Amino acid sequence: MFHIALFEPRLPPNTGNIIRLVANNGFSLHLIEPLGFDLEEKNLRRAGLDYHDLAKVTTYADYFEFANTMKGRRIFACTTKGKQSYDQCAFQPEDILLFGSETSGLSAEVMNSIDEDRRIKIPMMPNNRSLNLSNAVAIISYEAWRQQGFDGAL
Repeated sequence: MFHIALFEPRLPPNTGNIIRLVANNGFSLHLIEPLGFDLEEKNLRRAGLDYHDLAKVTTYADYFEFANTMKGRRIFACTTKGKQSYDQCAFQPEDILLFGSETSGLSAEVMNSIDEDRRIKIPMMPNNRSLNLSNAVAIISYEAWRQQGFDGAL
């Protein structure tokens, strides 16, 4: 269906929550190294509960490896620097929703590799930094899934 990609995530509870999320919405999760934690870390397992076996999670050594593997798919950079609101996008199955690390977002190199019209944001009140990563992933991923009629849901 859809893909969630986390660029250099730092906080294990966020990634654990996102593992639980993708197990429930049927998306694939892609983790782009370096990670700020070990995949066996207790906080990651606790946040993901017993969903690890239900989620498809793949890791990549760096963004270059990830981009080569995903060649041919549309990548949406989900960023506070986005040009349009996420709800203005017409998502298609196999699209990739790319999120930056909690501490530094997406690197300039990654951001520059994505067309400006595919840099999307979540509207927020002025003078705020950003939402929690797992909350942002939930908001945008469920909009993409909603546009597909929640295909596959009970």
